[in-house]
Amino acid sequence: MSCYQTLQDYAFRAFGYGERLLPRSDFTLCEQFTLIGSGLLWNIYFGVIAVTTGFVLANFLALGKNSKSAWARKPAEWFIFLFRGSPLFIQFFFAYFLFLSLKSVSSIFNPLSSAWAGALIVLFLNTAAYSAEILYGALRSIPKGDIEAADAYGLSGWTRFRRIEWPTMMRLAWPAYTNEAIFLFHATTLVFFSGFPAWQQKGDALYYANYFADKTFNPFVPYPILAFYFILLTLVIIAVFGRVNTWLNRHLPQSKRPKLKFKPNLIR
Repeated sequence: MSCYQTLQDYAFRAFGYGERLLPRSDFTLCEQFTLIGSGLLWNIYFGVIAVTTGFVLANFLALGKNSKSAWARKPAEWFIFLFRGSPLFIQFFFAYFLFLSLKSVSSIFNPLSSAWAGALIVLFLNTAAYSAEILYGALRSIPKGDIEAADAYGLSGWTRFRRIEWPTMMRLAWPAYTNEAIFLFHATTLVFFSGFPAWQQKGDALYYANYFADKTFNPFVPYPILAFYFILLTLVIIAVFGRVNTWLNRHLPQSKRPKLKFKPNLIR
């Protein structure tokens, strides 16, 4: 089988398009690159949606934690503590069995036991908690001079937050938030190893890398391929977030614009 034919058969197999059966023997390098790359589409799906939706919730959580009202502050603090204080793997595990229980109550909950919905909810809540703590720290770090200047111009309430506090909070938090986004994409590899089943072998990049490692008894080919794909994905994320960072700091002199630095988390 040519590499072109392999691409036709397996390029979108992770989403159910193409050849139904996986190769069983005589694995070629092209097959491994194609199938692992196909599985990476799931990682991109989980990461993009979780980051974008989690960012919105994180803003509300950060404001809640910074609120003077205990009714807003305490729920935000406990939410952040719960999802930052427990391992993501355990969150996947318990969420899956919770969703299975809900599935037995009503068929409306059936999608939650599938990775595309259930695991996505866990990633959304997890990254919202971590991002909220980053945004909260940035919110508390806004220079007092900015607030005093806003007061001097008569800005208050929503207008002050929208025009002064929120843009400054974004500028301060963005480098750290970029690292959170990168780590979330890496964390998507836990989905199919934490309880949520891969239906009809439609798994992510790590699922297929593990498949080839088990079949060939040689992990030194599929896992470097997996690492290669995630390095490329990380470079794309850094480029996209770097453009946003440049836009957020467009009013500053070039020498004073903060640079993005990738600092991986060793423990989540």
